[in-house]
Amino acid sequence: VIKCKAAVAWEAGKPLSLEEVEVAPPKAHEVRIKIVATAVCHTDAYTLSGADPEGCFPVILGHEGAGIVESVGEGVTKVKPGDTVIPLYIPQCGECKFCKNPKTNLCQKIRITQGRGLMPDGTSRFTCKGKQIYHFMGTSTFSEYTVVADISVAKIDAAAPLDKVCLLGCGISTGYGAAVNTAKVEPGSTCAVFGLGGVGLAVIMGCKVAGASRIIGIDLNKDKYAKAKEFGATECISPQDFKKPIQEVLAEMTDGGVDYSFECIGNVGVMRAALEACHKGWGVSVIVGVAAAGQEISTRPFQLVTGRTWKGTAFGGWKSVDNVPKLVTDYMSKKIKVDEFVTHNLPFDKINEAFELMHTGK
Repeated sequence: VIKCKAAVAWEAGKPLSLEEVEVAPPKAHEVRIKIVATAVCHTDAYTLSGADPEGCFPVILGHEGAGIVESVGEGVTKVKPGDTVIPLYIPQCGECKFCKNPKTNLCQKIRITQGRGLMPDGTSRFTCKGKQIYHFMGTSTFSEYTVVADISVAKIDAAAPLDKVCLLGCGISTGYGAAVNTAKVEPGSTCAVFGLGGVGLAVIMGCKVAGASRIIGIDLNKDKYAKAKEFGATECISPQDFKKPIQEVLAEMTDGGVDYSFECIGNVGVMRAALEACHKGWGVSVIVGVAAAGQEISTRPFQLVTGRTWKGTAFGGWKSVDNVPKLVTDYMSKKIKVDEFVTHNLPFDKINEAFELMHTGK
């Protein structure tokens, strides 16, 4: 058993608490990882807020991390102690019907136990003050050591800087993949990206790599425009600057609508606007943002009858074990940006400050 520091969420709506936790050794087909770097994501904040129907407490949150394998359980063959890895919130077992189908990346092998905050055998590897602590998204990167299933880990280039590539565990991969895998943006096309946070910037990067000729960023926060343009946005607009709905504004700007739109916020009203901003006959809108539990999307069916397509994506459609190492390689060879997404580096004990910076859009 390893004793180490972890940021524990004891209950919903309260700040994280830095505690000493015990991390049990990995069982069969499990891997214990020393986490070197972790990022914070709105999904962590969503669960912490208490709005997540799958949220269970007390829990160690975090799902964008990178580290070094410390030890492995019986039967683990893909990684060994000392390997550099990224934990994966969407695993890839290679055996289930989802893994065998090229159309999806949603491996279901450990979905039920992962959703309950437990390891595949139905137990936890974390304890603190004599209490069992739940796992989160199969990763729990807000701990100096964590245990994950062996199908939830990608071995990456040992030379990769972990304080950067941890971001490929969720946000950057999600946005970039939404453009190149889910939408399959084509050269010369026109795109609209709603929400210019980390995921939105990654979508812009994907649209640019795919050869889009016009990329319109949409956000209420104008402080985000300069960064969006660095990533490839050709122009940025705020819905507050117009009297009419943003979908009408976009249709006028683009002679009938955009070829591809992306919702990167998790707001069902914006999801509708993103669909309706698409061009009749061929427009494709991708939902990337995660809306709160119980919310529903709506539009007039005529929008779809007249040739628009509404799609969704999780982790950018990447089959995780196969593709995360390739994304790291693409970063190392400067094909995709990662460093530019990092605004702040904080010590672990300032993790609550990191959440505050995220909430204020900084």
